[in-house]
Amino acid sequence: MLEVGRRIRIPLREFHFQFARSSGAGGQNVNKVNTKATLRWDVEDSESLPEDLRERFCAKYRRRITREGELVLSSQRFRDQGRNVADCLEKLRGMLEEVARPVKKRKATKPTRSSKERRLKEKHLRSEIKKTRGRVGGGD
Repeated sequence: MLEVGRRIRIPLREFHFQFARSSGAGGQNVNKVNTKATLRWDVEDSESLPEDLRERFCAKYRRRITREGELVLSSQRFRDQGRNVADCLEKLRGMLEEVARPVKKRKATKPTRSSKERRLKEKHLRSEIKKTRGRVGGGD
């Protein structure tokens, strides 16, 4: 069971893992052991994800979700399968935690008097710099 707070609990049976050979260094063992883990999760049909979270998740991570509605994550950081599977689940937990936090509404504020004055002063200084530019006299 993948638990993300009190609200999100996803049973492991919803996840499908595939294994392949990892790239990179690893010695002789790298050519015979499938350590890279790829997690596939059907986000669209998941019953354990609340509807509002599903919508935010799909909107935020739409590039990682296939046309069929499956999220695809992979990990090959470690040299053994179990730790790569745990790493995939940890990545997913982080993604879900990020989406679970409600988005703060921005309060509309007006610029302060001093910030307006500072902006106008900087514009005036820039204007003065540009006014002093001119042709370099080439006394023929």
